[in-house]
Amino acid sequence: MAVYYLAKAQRDLGRTEESRRGMQHVVAGAGRLAPNARRGLAHLSRLAGDFPTALEAAENLGWEGRHHRVTGDVRWVQGDMTRGAQAFRAARLEGEEHGKVGEAAMSQAMRAFTLAFTDPGIADDEIDLAERLLAPVDLRAATLDVRIAALLRDAGTGIDDRAQVLKAEIDASGLAFAQAKLELALAFHHAVLGDHDRIATGIGRLRELTREGYYAYYVDIAHFMAGLPVPDGTGSRAQWLDGAGPTSDRWRNLVMSRRRSLQSAR
Repeated sequence: MAVYYLAKAQRDLGRTEESRRGMQHVVAGAGRLAPNARRGLAHLSRLAGDFPTALEAAENLGWEGRHHRVTGDVRWVQGDMTRGAQAFRAARLEGEEHGKVGEAAMSQAMRAFTLAFTDPGIADDEIDLAERLLAPVDLRAATLDVRIAALLRDAGTGIDDRAQVLKAEIDASGLAFAQAKLELALAFHHAVLGDHDRIATGIGRLRELTREGYYAYYVDIAHFMAGLPVPDGTGSRAQWLDGAGPTSDRWRNLVMSRRRSLQSAR
């Protein structure tokens, strides 16, 4: 048990190689936490950008390994928000069916985050549900996901002050993955605005946050959202499920759809 929870904490702090060794040790022991450790290894494959391996692992995890949530985590980074949101909804319902309040809350938090890229109106309801599910539990990471989702919902409008407050809180938490996720959300915001200087600055911050190689594909996604080519030799080498071209198109379409929506509202 101690090895698994140490490995889980190491992953959250960005110490991924130590986490991988710990998860492999727990899987080899075939004990009660082995399904959790198999999920942990699938997450580590995703963090490294090996999406086919992560998705294949998810399909064999079952409920014990939280297969639907792992699938959703792979799908949303492809820009496939529909299937990502569907997977997170299935994860939430399965959590509720098994009486796992925390699992339902985490899954709903990620469903809200995913849908916040698409339709602000839909995101309102999903964020509200996530906040209600999180109220009775202490899940810091999921709470941050929902707060980032609220920024994404309002991307293209005046979110800078709120973003700075949240950034300070996340920096203080030391959760490396949350720092990178917030920068990705801000990259979406700046891409919607067409603010090229801040896009470039944000890409630089993402490079620094992902310099160890994990979540490095966030840098690619930031380029995709801005309609920029990834410079030769600087890409993450992510193995996108259906190739970089279609993935780039989906991310860019999310930006352009939000931009059109804001222009229509004016």
